[in-house]
Amino acid sequence: MNVRERLAALRRLMKKYKVHAYLVPSTDPHQSEYVPEFWRRREWISGFTGSAGDVIITERKAALWTDGRYFLQADAQLAGSGIKLMKLGLPETPGMTMWLSKTLKRGNRVGVDPRVLSVAAYQKLRQELDDFGLILVGIEDNLIDPVWLDRMPAPDGVAQVHPLRYSGESVTVKLRKLRRAMKDGGALGHVVAALDQIAWLFNVRGSDVQHNPVVIAYAIVTHRSAMLFVDRRKISPEVRRALGTSVQIRDYSQFGSALQRAAKSGSPWWIDGGTTNQWIANSLRSRGKIQFKPSPITPLKAAKNAAELRGARAAHVRDGVAMVRFLHWLENAVGREPVTEITAAEELEGFRSRSKLFRGLSFDTIAGYAAHGAIIHYSATPETDVRLRKRGLLVLDSGAQYIDGTTDITRTIALGRPTREQKEHFTRVLKGHIHLATASFPVGTSGKQLDTLARKALWDVGLDYGHGTGHGVGSYLSVHEGPQSISPTRDTGAPLVPGMICSNEPGFYKAGEYGIRIENLVYIVPDKERSQKGRKFLAFENLTLCPIDRNLIDTKLLTPAELRYLNSYHSRVRRTLTRFLSRKEAAWLAKATRPIK
Repeated sequence: MNVRERLAALRRLMKKYKVHAYLVPSTDPHQSEYVPEFWRRREWISGFTGSAGDVIITERKAALWTDGRYFLQADAQLAGSGIKLMKLGLPETPGMTMWLSKTLKRGNRVGVDPRVLSVAAYQKLRQELDDFGLILVGIEDNLIDPVWLDRMPAPDGVAQVHPLRYSGESVTVKLRKLRRAMKDGGALGHVVAALDQIAWLFNVRGSDVQHNPVVIAYAIVTHRSAMLFVDRRKISPEVRRALGTSVQIRDYSQFGSALQRAAKSGSPWWIDGGTTNQWIANSLRSRGKIQFKPSPITPLKAAKNAAELRGARAAHVRDGVAMVRFLHWLENAVGREPVTEITAAEELEGFRSRSKLFRGLSFDTIAGYAAHGAIIHYSATPETDVRLRKRGLLVLDSGAQYIDGTTDITRTIALGRPTREQKEHFTRVLKGHIHLATASFPVGTSGKQLDTLARKALWDVGLDYGHGTGHGVGSYLSVHEGPQSISPTRDTGAPLVPGMICSNEPGFYKAGEYGIRIENLVYIVPDKERSQKGRKFLAFENLTLCPIDRNLIDTKLLTPAELRYLNSYHSRVRRTLTRFLSRKEAAWLAKATRPIK
């Protein structure tokens, strides 16, 4: 079926269920950042393949909301579909509920699958619709599934044990910590829906979600039991032995009936309203008492233990070697052979894949050349792919999953002689990067309080960038995790604590011309030098090991302290990586990291 035929089939089902509009979001039952293909219902019904977008279908109209990353792509993919593109962020674009209020009549019903909206998102949508006199109806039978005739099956990759030498803590220890938090919070049970939380808690990894080594599963933990709901075919004898008697394995399909039994107990149940779907809340509400609070697993997972930090450091050495080999190759290849954004990304993945511990990318590589670099989350497609020339800037944002750690690095590379303006903007971004990297801050500080440090050098000349400065990173898990964040808008107020891994990635983007971003991963350590009796301070330690392009630096804009930091960082990169490189690669690295005087 083409998109128009799919919409017609869906509308017939909408009449059967007596709804006047149906919402198809991009999310899945686990609120995953990356959605498995068999749950990409929005993509199937609309034909739009971007990662972000929500579709609403009414009896006569249909519209899709997405952000500026995908305007051009959505325009092309929605052409002739009967679905109107709604460009988020533009003043003339109405929000979804406003559009519904103008399209429907008061008292009309808006359907949605409660499994694909978090509790927080569902309640927000219900309130907004109620304000317009519209009724939100949760329909547990997802209306896309009966008309998606060629839907692929669920992923069936076998789960793997995440060994103790990498996880650092046994499942028994992690369950003990979780139960202690449950007791302190007055909860007798905790329902876990987020896939990275489940992977961390049970020390398992998988291949069910692109770029995320997780297994599709739910979990219910009480003070006496722990149940893991997963496709039994994915559980190998090795995983069964590792989980032992402390974890009961149940089939994924049995989760609903387990929730019904849990509700009958009437116990206080702890669920995270941001990561748990509304269907779970509905199932527990029949008789159970619910506490809506962020999961205690989130902070436990965020503060990496000694083994996880050891693995992160080792993974970043490996990743640094791959980056240096790639940068050496890139310098020699551009202008001599047909290198494009896509082939450059593929070449970098090839260098990373040489490691025996490599398990794939941590996200799709962003290789944005020239004007494409000004699109913050640009994704090259065969239609947009361009050849790299011996001029202009390349923004390369990439990362990898190794069995002992997750990486995320951005470098801006001058492919020719940069302009004076480009050097000034790059150096101001570098100053902000250094100011954050060298920050010392008291215990209890949140990322929002530090964000200004990365922006001030740009603010001094009236410039800024439109994204956060840092996000949390998992341990062979999701490249984006909380609760920590360094951002003026997305920060939850969670304090930064030792062991947390964050990104440090200020940038600048000149629309239609070029982009600049410098990103290292850092982890938080006690600052022994500045800590005094009764007043403890923390600091950042770099994980990422890769040269920063000296050709883009205007040294006149750097202070002596900033120069010392850069030279010290480059010295560490050179000392650490040289022994893993060929003679030519080592010579390139020596040149790329030579001291600036």
